[in-house]
Amino acid sequence: MKKPLLFFSLLFFSLNFCFSQQKLKTPSQFLGYELGTHFTLHYKVVQYYEYLAANSKNVKLEYYGKTNEGRELMVAFVANDENINRLDDIRKSNLSNAGILQNNSISNQPAIVWLSYNVHGNESVSTEASMKTIYDLLDPTNQKTKEWLTNTVVVIDPCINPDGRDRYVNFYNPVANLIPNVTSYSREHREPWPGGRVNHYYFDLNRDWAWQTQIETKQRLKLYNSWLPEVHVDFHEQGVNDPYYFAPAAAPFHKVITPWQVEFQTIIGKNNAKYFDEKGWMYFTKERFDLLYPSYGDTYPIYSGSIGMTFEQGGGGVAGLAILNEEGDTLTLKDRINHHYTTGLSTIEATSKNAQKVVSEFKKFYNDGKNNPTSEYKTYIIKSTNNANAQKLADLLKANGIEVGYGVSKQSSGYNYVNGKTENFSIEKTDIVVSAYQPKSVLANVLLEPKTFVADSNTYDITAWALPYAYGLQAYALKDAIKPINNLPPPPRPVEPEPIGNTYAWISEWKSVDDAKFLSSLLKNNIKVRYTESPFEVNGKKYDAGSLIIAKTSNEGMGEKLAQKLMELAKESNHNLNKITSGFVDKGADFGSDKIRFINKPTVAVLAGEDVSPIGFGEIWHFFEQEIAYPITVIKTDDLGRVKWNDINVLIVPDGYYTGLVNDKIINWIKAGGKIIAVDGALKSFADKKDFSLKSKEDKPIKDGKEDIKKDLYANLKVYGNRESEDLTNNIPGAIYKLELDNTNPLAFGYPKYYFSLKLDTNIYNFLEKGWNVGYVKKSSYVSGFTGAKIKQKLQDGTLFGVEELGRGSVVYLADDPLFRSFWENGKLLFSNAVFLVGQ
Repeated sequence: MKKPLLFFSLLFFSLNFCFSQQKLKTPSQFLGYELGTHFTLHYKVVQYYEYLAANSKNVKLEYYGKTNEGRELMVAFVANDENINRLDDIRKSNLSNAGILQNNSISNQPAIVWLSYNVHGNESVSTEASMKTIYDLLDPTNQKTKEWLTNTVVVIDPCINPDGRDRYVNFYNPVANLIPNVTSYSREHREPWPGGRVNHYYFDLNRDWAWQTQIETKQRLKLYNSWLPEVHVDFHEQGVNDPYYFAPAAAPFHKVITPWQVEFQTIIGKNNAKYFDEKGWMYFTKERFDLLYPSYGDTYPIYSGSIGMTFEQGGGGVAGLAILNEEGDTLTLKDRINHHYTTGLSTIEATSKNAQKVVSEFKKFYNDGKNNPTSEYKTYIIKSTNNANAQKLADLLKANGIEVGYGVSKQSSGYNYVNGKTENFSIEKTDIVVSAYQPKSVLANVLLEPKTFVADSNTYDITAWALPYAYGLQAYALKDAIKPINNLPPPPRPVEPEPIGNTYAWISEWKSVDDAKFLSSLLKNNIKVRYTESPFEVNGKKYDAGSLIIAKTSNEGMGEKLAQKLMELAKESNHNLNKITSGFVDKGADFGSDKIRFINKPTVAVLAGEDVSPIGFGEIWHFFEQEIAYPITVIKTDDLGRVKWNDINVLIVPDGYYTGLVNDKIINWIKAGGKIIAVDGALKSFADKKDFSLKSKEDKPIKDGKEDIKKDLYANLKVYGNRESEDLTNNIPGAIYKLELDNTNPLAFGYPKYYFSLKLDTNIYNFLEKGWNVGYVKKSSYVSGFTGAKIKQKLQDGTLFGVEELGRGSVVYLADDPLFRSFWENGKLLFSNAVFLVGQ
């Protein structure tokens, strides 16, 4: 009796399981509305994925972190019955194929396809499409997807940017009409500032892959680099009037991209085209979206051995549930979902049909990088002259899976990043060494190469980013291979033990944003601090201008608690403090000199609102909260009339397009001792205005010599078909310039006599006649990246960083953004100088 009973029990269980599999709820059934008729809040998306994981044996979820606002970040792994139970073996085997792990390869390695959705929050069709896509992959009645999963593992990240997505959805759902209004100017198509594209701190996460400045990126890249998929798709939206875009990508391609990566993009593109042709859907390829800038969701995977691609659906934050395009057709959310759903499944299909080749080419990519790198430079040496920034650069490289070692004392020769010359130099034991002979060789070279070759300068983003420039470090690129010493920790920064005896003062150096963060902690604890305007030497140690001085005399009210609190703050930040027993220095100004300036604790405000660039504002907000942990008041531009100006003494004006910002009230506040820090486009509000000496630099006409007037007239006639290439003469998508720096000015304390700046626009100003020209360009200032011929002529002999005194106050002009995407590490100390030191 027991055997029949066991048989019927197993039969009942089997039938019940099959039944539950067949009855897996579609997204529409689970959500209670037809997919595409509402925008789904993020928590409901998570609930649907959790439902699928609980009711299908072919999916596993992994929660890899949380956003700044506490929303879950997760991926879903989808695989067939065999592979779903050996995911970690597949992962290790893939890393073994990449040469990162050893002896973990399996014989039937599936290709890994990673689909990333909704990196821009208001490109909200992506997450909706992800639910439709994963359902079809798990539907037990879908024989096609079952077949594709025999040799692929699919990873789905349904929402990279949940905070931005919910900002958009929470805007749209309350204002949408019951019947969607398709006119583009109706309320439901007019997203309020700052829009849902960006994350909590208003950063564009699609520009952050390599730099990992944001919490979402840091957590995602840790997971991504533990898998290294063979294929990665980043789903986006573009303008409502644009047809669908998919690979192959547009030129320029970085020269490290392999023929196979180009070929397989075309294979996938043709497979997508097959389905779009069947439906009569419009699309385009090979235009607009290039493969150069390394921090995108297509390029970063490509430089990591994947087939990285961007797919762009028309729509975006203005599209809502339905909108009328310029051709008179109505574009609906359902349409947009179907398009992304189609290309997602088509990519999986194409990869499945070519899985063996995909895996073998992936292995070849890493094998070539490790054993035969094709890059011009074989070794990069990062000098340890600025230990804090050097260590931060090393940490970033490691976070990207790049092997970092340390030097062996010897003489060598290489390209000097600072002066652009090949010269002899000494490698020290504390120098950071990055060898090209490693698995992540391609990515290392792309991030570190001094000059990036750009075959076609009509690019989608910046054309220069070399990290030694971004971190302000002395570095050399070598054509010779040098093997680093691995696993050698950097020399620890000493922390002064509990001070004893007759301490007169403590000194803190001023070299990086870490020092600014330490100053922030001192000021927040009401510890009085001074800084030196000129270098001095005491006890055989030299201190540069900007060095901080904490004297017992100024902090007598704290008594013995001062030393205890200083040591506590120093140990929390692993910060070095040097104590001295006398105010009489060996060289330079004694501590009672007027060269030693008191730092008044600043009360800082920053403008936000419709006139302000959300990204420009976000960089500043993120800097204060996440970089230096100093309080800041955010003021909407509409509320400037309500401000109690005596409550603040520093006002930061981010990049933006302001109307009526400068008025008598602002000018009187500055003259009474206030300080304005104007960044990027905000300088236009002060340029050429009464009371300010900042003047716009006019374009100089290009001299053609003594040529015939008729010839000049004909030369100026433009050919319509050449309009894009001709526009390049007036284009600067992002290039590096070496600024001359007056490092005797507080704005430039902590720097050498130069600063590498990322130039993103044509803004340059005449030399200040009544102020201080702190950072300026000469004719020979160009370093790297694309700059149009007409722009090169303009960007010379002018000021980019300056300080103007107005009454008892000051205005700091920062024509270039020193906090750009938070990855331009070297600019953070400059910005700190503007906040804490200038005008004291």
